Amino acid sequence: MSKFIFSFIIYFAFWLAFTTSLQTDEVIAGALVALLMALLTGKHFSDDGMKNLSPRKLWYALLYLFVFLWEMLKANLDVARRVITPKIPINPGIVEVPTKLQSNVAKLALANSITLTPGTLTVDIIDDKLYIHWIDVRTEDPEQTFRQISGVFEKYIKEIFE
Repeated sequence: MSKFIFSFIIYFAFWLAFTTSLQTDEVIAGALVALLMALLTGKHFSDDGMKNLSPRKLWYALLYLFVFLWEMLKANLDVARRVITPKIPINPGIVEVPTKLQSNVAKLALANSITLTPGTLTVDIIDDKLYIHWIDVRTEDPEQTFRQISGVFEKYIKEIFE
């Protein structure tokens, strides 16, 4: 039953997010579509789903959204500056970034966050290390790369997924 409830909540939340409308007919249609989808696919969801909807995790997810958007804005401005001013030297390369995250889902969220931030691209994840292509390698020290690339994301992702 918890898989069904969790899947219904997820589908309904996506419906509301994509329609961006709270009109009665839209909400009713979304609830019906979410109900149908939950009946058809709810059994495929994880049993851990409901524990991910705790108020604490939702709060950290909201905070993470703002942190991610801020970091993405900064990275976009940096890459745009490099494009507009081609004389700015770049030093591309692949660096090793350690992570303290344990779950594969958390590591995947971190890798995707890094990849979605312009100027960095996650190439591989091996055990507790991420290999990142960085547009301007400033250091190869793993602790420094952690602080500069993933540190700001990791503390929120840990609270959300672990």
